[in-house]
Amino acid sequence: MRPATTICCSALALIALAATPSRDSGPPAFVPTRLVWTLALNSQLSVPPAYDETRVFFSLEHDRLVAYDIVPGKQLWLVESRPILQPAAGGDLVYIAEAARLVALNARDGTPVWELPTPEPLALPPVWDNGWIIAISGRGTVRALRATDGHVVWTRDLGVAPHARPALAADRLYIPAADGRIFALQITDGSPVWERKIGGQPNDILALDERLYAGSTDDYFYCLLTKNGRIDWRWRTGADVIGAPVSDGRHVYFVSLDNLLRSMNAVSGGQQWLRALPLRPTAGPQLAGSTLVVVGQSAVIRTYASKEGAAAPDLSAGDEIAAPPHVLHDAARGLPMVLFVTKHISKGAAAALHIRSIDPAATNAIVPLPNPVMPAPMPATR
Repeated sequence: MRPATTICCSALALIALAATPSRDSGPPAFVPTRLVWTLALNSQLSVPPAYDETRVFFSLEHDRLVAYDIVPGKQLWLVESRPILQPAAGGDLVYIAEAARLVALNARDGTPVWELPTPEPLALPPVWDNGWIIAISGRGTVRALRATDGHVVWTRDLGVAPHARPALAADRLYIPAADGRIFALQITDGSPVWERKIGGQPNDILALDERLYAGSTDDYFYCLLTKNGRIDWRWRTGADVIGAPVSDGRHVYFVSLDNLLRSMNAVSGGQQWLRALPLRPTAGPQLAGSTLVVVGQSAVIRTYASKEGAAAPDLSAGDEIAAPPHVLHDAARGLPMVLFVTKHISKGAAAALHIRSIDPAATNAIVPLPNPVMPAPMPATR
């Protein structure tokens, strides 16, 4: 007879193997989850937060910008700041669009690094990607900056206002314009590559190396080839697509204001599945492992399996979602994590980090972080 310890060890090994996602099974699902931490910001957000690989930057009322290390939930710094648009972050810097200037702060300590006057107000939040900062004015003046020092590498006047955020992929910059065109520019010098007019005004773009995807105000979802801007396929929707689509490489996922979530074959454009949403979406879906996360005008977060669109367990946010969720990964275990930000009319904003759970439920209660942002003092009244 084999020793009982051998049987127990085998059982433990099987349990551990089952709990660990294999490389062949694809990315793990996000649900079930456990709560890592919660944070009371004690103030309302002035603009949506920005993120880099490890940090989150909250712009709060009373002209404050506070940075946190996401995984431990540790406050890094707090400085005075007056953003008018959502900041951008990347390359160890955070970029703040103020009323008449663009300011870059050191992401590690909040100290100023450079600033650039902006005589024309920016129409959209600045966009960072791979060492570039893209800033576009309301009249369609595009400026491409070197992110490290704010040097303007090139400027191009499109002659039309932008309609949604620009997107970068490979050596191209893609800009959706208010007159229905999508512009493709060479990122190195701003020279035009192609432009394509679609049926309506293009919304947020998902740009990949060979294809780009965008919804439009004509109630179509478009796929364009990046080499020449040709419309490869389009799909009729019942309302505007909201937010940027997401893709896992084989499929592209998007939500529309007729409260539908769709999965499309990224190459052929065939619809893989369609799911009705029990909420009105306020942002594009996020892909956390093999789970699609959808938020709307609700305190409930909806999740769906990306493979077949089956509804997964809902998550309670406690209060209404204040900004699109942010997906990151636990590098040590390869598990997806999602940061949610909520708002309350009297308590202000709060943040919560959830991670894919593979362990038994914790016996100790989750408690708020010990370093909340303190409310700014109110001015004295006579």
